[in-house]
Amino acid sequence: MTAAKATAEVFYAAFKAMSLKERNAFLERLIADRRLREDLMDVALAMERMKEPDRPLEEALADLGRGRSKRTR
Repeated sequence: MTAAKATAEVFYAAFKAMSLKERNAFLERLIADRRLREDLMDVALAMERMKEPDRPLEEALADLGRGRSKRTR
């Protein structure tokens, strides 16, 4: 296990050990930071979109040029 993964495990274990009230306070603190909130949203969106099938770059760029995404088809 890498040092980064070990550190993540420690923080995750601490988070799970918190009460619901403590967890909510922690999450509120995280999302109060605009840049961190945007990073979290980016990660969530990327994880959600990983389930979508691959498609050619040219098709994606064409859709962007038309102001459309795959979701709005």
